[in-house]
Amino acid sequence: MHSPEKNKPQIQVTKAFLPPFEDYVERLRGIWERGWLTNHGPLLKELEDKLRSYLGVEAPIHCLTNGGLGLQLAIKALGVTGEVITTPFSYVATTACPLWEGCSVKFADIDAETLTIDPDAVGAAITPRTEAILATHVFGNPCDVSALEGIAKRRGLALVFDAAHAFGVRFDDRSILEFGDISMVSMHATKLFHTIEGGFVFSPDPVFSAKLEWMRRFGHRGLDEFHGVGINAKMSEFQAAMGLCNLEHIENILVSRRNMVAAYHEHLAKTPTVRFAFHLRETTDWNCAYFPVLFKSESSLLEALERLSAHQIIPRRYFYPSLNSVFPGSVAEQCPVSVDLASRICCLPLFASEDFGFMQDLFSELY
Repeated sequence: MHSPEKNKPQIQVTKAFLPPFEDYVERLRGIWERGWLTNHGPLLKELEDKLRSYLGVEAPIHCLTNGGLGLQLAIKALGVTGEVITTPFSYVATTACPLWEGCSVKFADIDAETLTIDPDAVGAAITPRTEAILATHVFGNPCDVSALEGIAKRRGLALVFDAAHAFGVRFDDRSILEFGDISMVSMHATKLFHTIEGGFVFSPDPVFSAKLEWMRRFGHRGLDEFHGVGINAKMSEFQAAMGLCNLEHIENILVSRRNMVAAYHEHLAKTPTVRFAFHLRETTDWNCAYFPVLFKSESSLLEALERLSAHQIIPRRYFYPSLNSVFPGSVAEQCPVSVDLASRICCLPLFASEDFGFMQDLFSELY
């Protein structure tokens, strides 16, 4: 075992991009001058308009204080109260949010090549109790959206996409947000575009979009009337200020991440022990959200993680364990593909940077 190189800074799996401090302070100065801290202030409205333009979508974007609330709002807006079929290979929120809303969850296994939910497995899992499909664009790689939309339409099911990883992703020359009934995108600090905490929901359907809007603000219709029951999911002006600052740098962020991904692929070509973990779906304009690699066995993965930690390089096991083994109250399908791949995948550090020097140590431990 190597002794830790304690004088070296840690290289975490991600590093939040921060804009020039003075730029953020200038936005804060305006908040102080207006005294408008939250409740749909001018910075939030500006951010939503600019995101809509940047992402190339027609319908409104509804920014929220975090992405998990977006999944909960989607479930409520669609009137889902029963069984939800979802993926076992995702962040825990994808399962926790429908369970929190009182739904039951049934898992459908994933496709080994794309890591996204397998439409055939979804079809086989549907029962008379099924009301919705909740699918994740894993690592920004789109689901088989056409197949899932077909299943949902034929069986009369709601279709929600957890697009937490899919900021800016386009598929078939369309925003990934234009598929399904409702999509949620995370803008957490760990994501390539962030508002510190935060997220947004989007629906191409005007009826659902309108419901999401009033549901995120306690159901208000003006000051003294209400559409119905809602919650407080509004984004503050402080979060919006960070988002506006970061959006000014988004192209540089993406270029930097693409360069790091290219460097990773160059190194991987010489590394027989691991490979890039998924096949990008054709016609996808990917956002370089994560760089997952697949090991031949869980033991080789664990050994590599221990060696890398000695160099202060800290990858992360996204997504482990497979969620069908985590929630005993849900319908625990076997999901052998997810269980196997989850045990052998980890994500290497990926963030906006021009310094790839850590890769020499990283790949020396993977050879």
